[in-house]
Amino acid sequence: MSTTLCFDFGNTRLKCGVFNNDQLSEVLTLENDSLQTIRDLLDKYIPESVILSSVIDHNIEIEKLLKERTSFQKLDSTTKLPFTTPVPKPDTIGADRLALSASAVHFYHGENNLVIALGSCITYNFINKYNSFLGGSISPGMEMRFKALNYYTTKLPLVTIDTMTTVWNFPLIGYDTDTNIISGIVLGMAAEIDGIINRYKEKFENMNVLLTGGDTLNLVHHLKSKVIADPNLILKGLYAICKYNQ
Repeated sequence: MSTTLCFDFGNTRLKCGVFNNDQLSEVLTLENDSLQTIRDLLDKYIPESVILSSVIDHNIEIEKLLKERTSFQKLDSTTKLPFTTPVPKPDTIGADRLALSASAVHFYHGENNLVIALGSCITYNFINKYNSFLGGSISPGMEMRFKALNYYTTKLPLVTIDTMTTVWNFPLIGYDTDTNIISGIVLGMAAEIDGIINRYKEKFENMNVLLTGGDTLNLVHHLKSKVIADPNLILKGLYAICKYNQ
């Protein structure tokens, strides 16, 4: 059985997708990026191939370990991709956005795709039917918005994701401070996403909208737009890039 590990080091979480024979079998959340953590994963799964997407200053020593024990790829602007990036500075495109674009091209080849990732930031990534990543936009993510309200005010509390999850079916009209904040942020994000989707639809016909990221389940029920939700889209995109380079 062929095993591939796909590492996604984001600002909020470090994740690893385990692929066996082209199927995503496990998604792991890592406590850290220490050599021992990575070594334990290699010992357990014995992968043939590994790909790393990182938007943080990760432990650089793990790259040496991965090169020694696997067929290793680090996703960056020099990586061979199944799409073009006609932007002035391709080296400034985040590795996560490259992986998302690869996933769109892999699953919806030759179609217009808007990929929306809900993480520390919301990224909007447009890949046209000619398989070209044209760019998009970036705005603050859910947790960042909660923290900003608390940080830049004197009396507003910090509403956590855990708090929000327990009352995800919140009212439009909040009845206390917490539900006022939750209603404003979550429904505000939903309105933003719906609005941007509609702007894209004015320019492009027959467009797929793909929704992914850690806050997918918290937002998808509040959207009016039709979307294809897959929280693991970035891991599947990493796997597609890994296979493409093999």
